[in-house]
Amino acid sequence: MKKESRFDLAKKSFENKDIELHKKAHSREIIAGEAWHKTTQGRYMGSVVYGASDGIITTFAVVAGAMGAHLNPQIVLIMGFANLFGDGFSMAMGDYLSHRTTAKYDETERKREEWEVEIDPQSEKEEMFQIYKERGISDEKARALVDLISSDKRLWVDTMMHEELGILEEKHDSPVKDALVTFLSFVLFGFMPLITYVLASFIPLFEQNTFVIATILTLMTLFTVGAIRKSVTGGSWIKSGVEMLLMGSAAAFVAYIVGFLIRSIT
Repeated sequence: MKKESRFDLAKKSFENKDIELHKKAHSREIIAGEAWHKTTQGRYMGSVVYGASDGIITTFAVVAGAMGAHLNPQIVLIMGFANLFGDGFSMAMGDYLSHRTTAKYDETERKREEWEVEIDPQSEKEEMFQIYKERGISDEKARALVDLISSDKRLWVDTMMHEELGILEEKHDSPVKDALVTFLSFVLFGFMPLITYVLASFIPLFEQNTFVIATILTLMTLFTVGAIRKSVTGGSWIKSGVEMLLMGSAAAFVAYIVGFLIRSIT
């Protein structure tokens, strides 16, 4: 059995309000034996859920809209795959550019703070002193905090980035990895509403009940994706699954009605 990390123990203690488990997660032995915040997998899980939820909902909406318009299954496949790869690529590029832009902005602001600390340290100390005073800290303690923090330049800049600018810098291995995870998740889960149409030529049961089977598979996948969200957001996996199921169903229903209405008036 895989040994639980300190982060896993702390998270579980909070979810179960287990004080003894909390103490274990913060014991000297565990703190000394494992670095805190090993959350790379958790961060990528966010991209997985983001891509998966959007992929399956948008693709199913396309399928539902096409069926509402009584389009040929071949056209459903063409529209579905065009959306699957086109929208998936668009989302991946959006994810990539978002991370690149954020990283560039953080880098620029850090350089500015480093420059200000270098050329006018007294004014920067006074800014930090005023920040702590506004939080209700006494003058004496605020001065002591400023003197302590400003004794280390990196800590000083980190503090100003957070306290003055409200920037919490994230360490990304590569924006390309985030984009790739989003794209693969989008395509993998977004393929579920289409798999029945692909197999319809080989399996008679699928050919006769294509949309019904596609709907069932999609609803099951929607619930699964929603349940997976629990690992990122916490809380009840059943509630999270039902929420995703309802969101996807609503989107598909709207698309179906729109397709049906357009078909009726044209």
